[in-house]
Amino acid sequence: MTSEPRSGPGEPTGVVSAEPPGSVGTAPEDAGPGVRRVAVASCIGTTIEFYDFFIYGTAAALVFPTVFFPALGATAGTVASFATFAVAFIARPVGAMLFGHFGDRIGRKKTLVSTLLLMGISTLLIGLLPGADTIGVAAPIILVLLRFAQGFAVGGEWAGATLLTAEYAPPGRRGLYAMFPQLGPAIAFALSSGTFLFTGMAFGDTNEAFLSYGWRIPFIFSIVLVGIGLYMRLAIKETPVFRAEMAAKEKSLLRDGDPAEKQTLPFLEVLRFQSREVLLAAGALAIMFAFFYMGTAYLTSYATTTLGYDRPFVLVVGIASSFVFGGAIVLSALYSDRVGRRRVIMVSCAFSIVWALALFPLLDSGSPVAFVIGMMVTLAIFGIAYGPCGALLPEMFATRYRYTGAGLGYNLAGVLGGAIPPLIAAPLAASFGSIAIGVMLAALGVLSLICTAGLVETRHRAL
Repeated sequence: MTSEPRSGPGEPTGVVSAEPPGSVGTAPEDAGPGVRRVAVASCIGTTIEFYDFFIYGTAAALVFPTVFFPALGATAGTVASFATFAVAFIARPVGAMLFGHFGDRIGRKKTLVSTLLLMGISTLLIGLLPGADTIGVAAPIILVLLRFAQGFAVGGEWAGATLLTAEYAPPGRRGLYAMFPQLGPAIAFALSSGTFLFTGMAFGDTNEAFLSYGWRIPFIFSIVLVGIGLYMRLAIKETPVFRAEMAAKEKSLLRDGDPAEKQTLPFLEVLRFQSREVLLAAGALAIMFAFFYMGTAYLTSYATTTLGYDRPFVLVVGIASSFVFGGAIVLSALYSDRVGRRRVIMVSCAFSIVWALALFPLLDSGSPVAFVIGMMVTLAIFGIAYGPCGALLPEMFATRYRYTGAGLGYNLAGVLGGAIPPLIAAPLAASFGSIAIGVMLAALGVLSLICTAGLVETRHRAL
């Protein structure tokens, strides 16, 4: 059994208690097919949102330096392009706070519909945005604003999607069901790489047609996926855990009038009662973000500009790698139901420290096989940590501020591990050689290992 999070005055007891044998985590009407339907809907939703998010990363590596930053030259244009990529990670904690507030107040389902719409509209507008040759400096400025909106939406998406499945899941199988939204990024990376591969083959990935309008097709196509996602999300019910929480608040209101709890913002409650858990979660997941966005965005650029591989080869490797890290997500999530979330994530952190120091010497050998191995192992290590965290973060926080707490921990990790490494990787490599990137990643791995060791195991907790 594990200890409960610290509670403050007026905090309901038993919100995050250990599950007794034979306890039930969902209402009877929500078991069986209902849980599976929610799991599939969450997977489709996160796939769409992360597809929109990742096509930006692919375009930032392959297209945006030429389209939006032509006056800066190749190296500076790439740095500027990845700077706009990093903007989304700054926006994510802000989105986590805002959407977390509404997710904890009006429900997970309604909030997730809003994040999907915001992401879809932002991505469509990026696909329609004229380049710097047409509207000058306004083009990169608008691009940054739309990228901020993408990050804002994703900041509210992940916590809501994982809560949707975790709060429906029966005891002992939360890792299994919380795995489904975690698969979204794997599927999305394959889709984004595939659409860029298709448009590049159709238009020629180095000619004027691709740079003018071919790259826009994946962004515009995303509106079709958004329509599918909205249909799926509108068809599911609010989670039984949240409905029970709202019912308890209504009874409290009738009995006690206007309780003080009703006046407290979820963000402030998280900081008051579980700020330590937020910071530990951010540190524990930092290397996960670093490996994922280095693998999906930076290595795509590094392979084409530094190693000299052609774009179709790099995109095919990306598609193949998505299956590898999707498999790692499945296995690690299932295993975390048996041995615990914390232990599995610590294994990923330990592997990441060793692999970070070996990755770039391997890539710089110039072998295409080495690049394939480098991409696949990097994303597999990411997947080992990513599978369990879909259940871990919801289990860490009390129901009434769970959306906010889980979102903050996750997205602060995104700032530390997802925004900074891709942004400083190119200058580090230029000044000290590629091994400097490996040292940076290894240092993040050490930080994540220490923070994960400081977490309390949560797999036996009831929601």
